Amino acid sequence: MTTLENTVATPAESALDALLISDIHLGSENCQAKPLALLLERLLHGEILAHRLIINGDMFDSIDFRRLKKTHWKILSLIRHLSDKMQVVWIAGNHDGAAEIVSHLLGVEVVEEFTFSSGGRKILVVHGHVFDDFIGEHPILTMCADAVYFMLQRLDKTHQVARLAKQHSKVFVRCIEKIERGAVDMARRKGCEVAVCGHTHHATFVQAGDVAYFNSGCWTETPSTYLTFGDGDIRICRHA
Repeated sequence: MTTLENTVATPAESALDALLISDIHLGSENCQAKPLALLLERLLHGEILAHRLIINGDMFDSIDFRRLKKTHWKILSLIRHLSDKMQVVWIAGNHDGAAEIVSHLLGVEVVEEFTFSSGGRKILVVHGHVFDDFIGEHPILTMCADAVYFMLQRLDKTHQVARLAKQHSKVFVRCIEKIERGAVDMARRKGCEVAVCGHTHHATFVQAGDVAYFNSGCWTETPSTYLTFGDGDIRICRHA
């Protein structure tokens, strides 16, 4: 079963196969660190039961620890403690820089992609930037677009203006579609029934023939979003 959206994450009666977050962007002014800390604390204290935590790319905005605030360091501390309780997997994103070095400090494994099963469904997780050739071909335009996006978020705390700007951008819409196609094709080649990406900051679900495609959204907008996997049931959850 697939649930498109669940507004409140409730404690699981049995342990989830995985809880997945992406695009935290620690170091960014728009990082929603406080609500994420609350979610991770619920996971750490067993209020939400899960076998693994998956961080699907862009944990950092850049590997510049001088930009990290107290709440950002708290996120890293919680992840370190969670790695003692469960499997924590970090899929490297395009903002993560030397992720392998930092991963040793956190006690987590860093990979380019990750597969696991939930309720008999084989699931491929990949950040998604590998399917986005625009950022490689147009780095200056990408930087400018990112700057405008983050400025709109800071000016409008509801983030509605930033979301509308993205949704009406033809380049952004084409990027979303390209990442979806690339992830679905990769999932088919690897014999997976589900493909999961981050990168676009746009939480969504699409049934693409025999492959279900999910994007986990981000933690730089409100409400922030994440995914849960339990016995084949995949949910997009909001955290205000």
